Amino acid sequence: MSSIKAALSKPFAKRIAKRVNKWASMPIETQQKVFDNLIREAKSTAFGVDHSFNTINSHDVFVSKVPIRDYEELKPYVERVVAGESDILWKGKPLYFAKTSGTTSGAKYIPITKESMPTHVNAARNAILMYINETGNSKFVDGKMIFLQGSPTLEEKNGVKLGRLSGIVAHYVPKYLQKNRLPSLETNCIEDWETKVNAIVDETINEDMTIISGIPSWVQMYFEKLIEKKGEKVGDIFKNFNLFIFGGVNYEPYRAKFESLIGRKVDSIELYPASEGFFAFQDKQDEKGMLLQLDSGIFYEFVEAEHFFVDQPKRITIKDVKLGVNYVMIISTTAGLWAYNIGDTVEFTSIKPYRIIVSGRIKHFISAFGEHIIGKEVEHALKYATEQFSVSINEFTVAPQINPEGGLPYHEWFIEFEKELENASGFVEALEHSLQKQNSYYLDLIEGKVLRPLKITAIQKGGFQTYMKSIGKLGGQNKIPRLSNDRNIADKMYELNLTK
Repeated sequence: MSSIKAALSKPFAKRIAKRVNKWASMPIETQQKVFDNLIREAKSTAFGVDHSFNTINSHDVFVSKVPIRDYEELKPYVERVVAGESDILWKGKPLYFAKTSGTTSGAKYIPITKESMPTHVNAARNAILMYINETGNSKFVDGKMIFLQGSPTLEEKNGVKLGRLSGIVAHYVPKYLQKNRLPSLETNCIEDWETKVNAIVDETINEDMTIISGIPSWVQMYFEKLIEKKGEKVGDIFKNFNLFIFGGVNYEPYRAKFESLIGRKVDSIELYPASEGFFAFQDKQDEKGMLLQLDSGIFYEFVEAEHFFVDQPKRITIKDVKLGVNYVMIISTTAGLWAYNIGDTVEFTSIKPYRIIVSGRIKHFISAFGEHIIGKEVEHALKYATEQFSVSINEFTVAPQINPEGGLPYHEWFIEFEKELENASGFVEALEHSLQKQNSYYLDLIEGKVLRPLKITAIQKGGFQTYMKSIGKLGGQNKIPRLSNDRNIADKMYELNLTK
């Protein structure tokens, strides 16, 4: 018997789906409205004055006035905001700073404003409502839901609250979901990830969990501990668990492993949240890609990834994007980020409506010899090989071996397999075949005897968690880079004796 809450969710879902479909069907007009609003609202800010916002009346003028910047380049303005000044990047002061760990700049402080905060909350809510509207399944709203996330404990910096994005968002869970939500506030505030996961297992193991959400690698750790404790598959422990919500990384390399841990298939919704904005969510179960959020106070520009590092690369808006091209995504937002490079690359899988997949990071690639291998290519190759050999993997990363002892250089794949790999040479061959098929530069280098075929280095069970712990990044929103153009991760793996 369906509860009142489950029954009421359906008309609400229908209303939201109608609203989403309306702006999705008017993409150019929607983005123009967002652009006009951004420029108008920020005219009198320090950034707006410095960049002559009062003269900007088109995208072309915006491009001529506002160069692409990453965090390091925007930092002088951000530091003024952090110091407590008003009206710098956006009117007034931000509500929060989302603190993220940058690779080159140490901690980053990403502003979240009164205007941008609701878009983070609404997009996550709308993703679930679109699913209810599409499938008619709303029973899960009566069960318990878990969102594996950072601590909701917030600090304060010059009158502005500061914390991890997932911890900030935890304060905005709607009242009607509060009773269903796990873990408890006390458990959520535990800083040490391993202690926290054990506490979450204790709190949830006897509950009726219907939704589980988080970054796949950390949900996997939770699932493994549940199985260890109960001796059953997750789908048997939680008989009504039917919806897995994930984001942060491509799910495909984990899919086989998850189906094995759960013991059956469950529906899933992919999200694309970041401290800088909630960019997209999966709006259809049978469509590839996530619906780009065009009505969330974010104006999008795109630069072809292969031309990104040239002087003044061409910046286009959604009306000029093409399917299957690898783009660097540039954003301007109601949080005061302007022509900001978040570092992600995306590809459009559909333009009616606009749906994207995240194809990698502009800084995460291997091009030690001009091969320019990107994240999407290694993930596709791994999916192909694991399916061919019915193999499950826990985690992986790839690095170039430029100076091997004797012989040609190669790409070294560090893979943590669920079980011992039986046909290693066949698996390598499948990976190699897929990579060569996808990337002609790589194929040329192999055929030209500049590179030799890839090599797999197996990692001990739990090795990647040990590595993340060793660099102080276990849990939360931290992820292993799929690709590196150097040997920093590779060398640390050997140094910690994590290889088999």
